Amino acid sequence: MDATAAARAWVDGWSRAWPSGDTDAVAALYAEEARFFSHPFREHQEPRAYAAWAFAEQLSAVCRFGVPVVAGDRAAVDWWAVIATRDGAEETVAGTSLLRFDADGRVVDQRDAWASRGGRHELPHWATG
Repeated sequence: MDATAAARAWVDGWSRAWPSGDTDAVAALYAEEARFFSHPFREHQEPRAYAAWAFAEQLSAVCRFGVPVVAGDRAAVDWWAVIATRDGAEETVAGTSLLRFDADGRVVDQRDAWASRGGRHELPHWATG
C-alpha cells in the first residue's frame, strides 16, 4: 500500500463527496471495520452514518484540502469548508484529519480535530497546497 496515494484518494473522494452530499462516496473510502472520530468529544461512528448526519442540513458546501503529510501507513490532512445550511446560515469549519490506512488503502482509523465559526471566513493559509 502506498500511503501517499491512499491519502490523495481520500482527499479526492472527500473533495467530490462533501459538496454533493454523497454518503456512498464517503463510505467507499473506509474499511468496513473503520473507527471514525469526527471530534475529540464524540464517540466513534460508522463513516456513512456520520456523513448522512453531517450532510442532512447542508444546502451547499465548498471545501479544500491541504497536501497530505504522510509517514508509514498514516497521514495528516488539513481541510477547510464553508457550509450553507437549509435555514440560510453559513458556517466555516477548518480542521485536520489524522488517518491510518489498511493494506488496500482504505481508512481504518480517522481522528478529526476542528473548529467552526458562523459566517464565511476564507482562512487563506489553511488547507492549501
